[in-house]
Amino acid sequence: MDSPLPHDPMSLTRRHFLRSSLHGIGGVALASLFLRDGVALAGDGGVTAGALPGALPGLPHFPAKAKRIICLWQGGGPSHVDLFDPKPELARAAGTDIPASVRGDTRLSTMSSGYGRWPALPAIKPFRPCGASGTEISELLPHIGGIADDICLVRSMHTEAVNHSPGVTFFMTGSQQPGRPAMGSWLAYGLGNGCDDLPSFVVMTSSDREKSCGQLFYEHYWSNGFLPGKHQGVRFRAGAEPVPYLADPSGVSRGSREALLEDLAQLNRARGGALGDPAVETRIAQYEMAFRMQASVPGLLDFSNEPASVLEMYGPDAQVPGTFANNCLIARRLAERGVRFVQLMHSGWDQHGNLHSHLAVQCRDTDQPSAALVRDLKQRGLLDDTLVLWLGEFGRTPFGQGDSNAPTGRDHFGRAYSMWMAGGGARAGHVHGATDDFGWNIARDPVHVHDLQATVLRLCGIDHERLTYRYQGRQYRLTDVHGAVVDGLIA
Repeated sequence: MDSPLPHDPMSLTRRHFLRSSLHGIGGVALASLFLRDGVALAGDGGVTAGALPGALPGLPHFPAKAKRIICLWQGGGPSHVDLFDPKPELARAAGTDIPASVRGDTRLSTMSSGYGRWPALPAIKPFRPCGASGTEISELLPHIGGIADDICLVRSMHTEAVNHSPGVTFFMTGSQQPGRPAMGSWLAYGLGNGCDDLPSFVVMTSSDREKSCGQLFYEHYWSNGFLPGKHQGVRFRAGAEPVPYLADPSGVSRGSREALLEDLAQLNRARGGALGDPAVETRIAQYEMAFRMQASVPGLLDFSNEPASVLEMYGPDAQVPGTFANNCLIARRLAERGVRFVQLMHSGWDQHGNLHSHLAVQCRDTDQPSAALVRDLKQRGLLDDTLVLWLGEFGRTPFGQGDSNAPTGRDHFGRAYSMWMAGGGARAGHVHGATDDFGWNIARDPVHVHDLQATVLRLCGIDHERLTYRYQGRQYRLTDVHGAVVDGLIA
């Protein structure tokens, strides 16, 4: 045998046994395990990794309308009844209790579930018809109103989550419990990377200037879960070093670093060939990607070649690192370079007691950059195959929170809320679904979180029921065992 068992039986380890068993009956069983993880047995009995870039065999399942996704995540829960879902009845009933027949048995957070009164709280600003479609959007969002004919506005979203972290985790991973792969990881796993010198899944975070929300962004929001480690989201931070430890140490030249990585790769390949561990190939790929990113990231963040008109379009914070506007501009540049999934996470929408002052702050920080991103993609011919999502984990209660005689905020609300999408095959200039007169219950065409996930995957050419990964004895997928494609959202 090429890898004989050690002469000393006391030094026989499981690793030695498995390595030598590749040449016998055990190799047949191990081959099926390796193939499950994307690793094939070579003809000489060694182990070679499957192609790291590129899609899984058979994917995409359908012609893809979207080649990439930019998710503009609004952390904290944007108020649908203040921004996207006009409800004149709330104004007529202002201060009076929303009827029990409307409230039903809705699950609420512990902050308001024990309330004795449920005073209707009208939208804090008027709504206006926007675009040729006449879509009604709040005056707080004039720039998003300006792209009304490019977006598909969904007013009938619903979720089971009533708290922030479970709600974010639910949309990103398909489960309220941490541990499963994020949507960006699923897409990278299924469709591969469209870019050689940047990760397939990039994450950036920002917050409102006043830091009024306090929501945390946990790393499981962009985790690879049980998928191979190369599909983990890579977080770009604000400042001189967007990706920690990417730069070479002082005194180390690029040439010497390249030579070091090649020697290290040879050692890893030798070890991988001996052990058949897929994680070794992932490690090699990560080292190589980091080396390529040393050249690509500085150019990505150099805005000297951006026209002044483009920078103005994104607003005054376009060149301020760490702002939502700056991240939107970077997202467009990442889309141009073929990055598969860009996840921008902005906190500050959790207005429990400061609705009348801080909702406007959030809109100021996010409205112009969000609309600018859509316009920028469109003028560059990228919007047709780039899907932009704008949403949070849930909406806000139609009743006021705080003093029932003078409420100052709204609580979490998953029974009904709104989101929008643009480009990438989404139905432009369309409003999907409706809620009742109080914005409390869905009256038409409900869209569950799993339905939206299934639809997003469908726009990317993926059958959500067929993109699966076997883990701990069962097949997992982003939509768990639920979800149906919503054809009404697709152009």
